[in-house]
Amino acid sequence: MNKRELICIVCPRGCALSVDVDGSGRTQSVSGNLCPRGKIYAEKECTNPERVVTTTVRCSDGEVISCKTSSAVPKALVFDVMKIINSKIVDGKIGIGDVIIKNILNTGADVVATSNKNK
Repeated sequence: MNKRELICIVCPRGCALSVDVDGSGRTQSVSGNLCPRGKIYAEKECTNPERVVTTTVRCSDGEVISCKTSSAVPKALVFDVMKIINSKIVDGKIGIGDVIIKNILNTGADVVATSNKNK
């Protein structure tokens, strides 16, 4: 049995979580959480961590605009997601919320603009 120490990031409380994980990677117990969301966060973080990717994408005129994934993607895919985003060049007007890349790597997450370009 391994013990992992985490800080919960679900709410501003930042609970110090202690998680017992068995040899097969399954969460056995979570303590230190002040709400049920902390337990859910700890279990997910120990078994299948995910991250929202926030970055920039190049425009055809040489500028860049900010973007992010619309939802979290598996942490193991973050570098592959970044390779695809880094190879993308957008043309024309882009507005906040516009989809730049649909369903990146079949994760269900879109890459969306978080700033405006000529809009």
